[in-house]
Amino acid sequence: MAFAKTVKPHLSGIVNFVETHITNAILESINNKIQMAKRRARGFRNTNNLINMIYFLCGKLKFNVPLYST
Repeated sequence: MAFAKTVKPHLSGIVNFVETHITNAILESINNKIQMAKRRARGFRNTNNLINMIYFLCGKLKFNVPLYST
């Protein structure tokens, strides 16, 4: 009975996963990165800096920065 009470509210999501094999794991990962950025950003003076940090962390930006100077 307890199992049925647990499954019933999530039945549509379970059926969708079985049919499509698609999860929201990527979305949860991005949300976790944003929450970490919010914790880091306590000292930021404005929200634009927080938004920039979120883009930096979640945007998969690639920088051509030399590892050492010649």
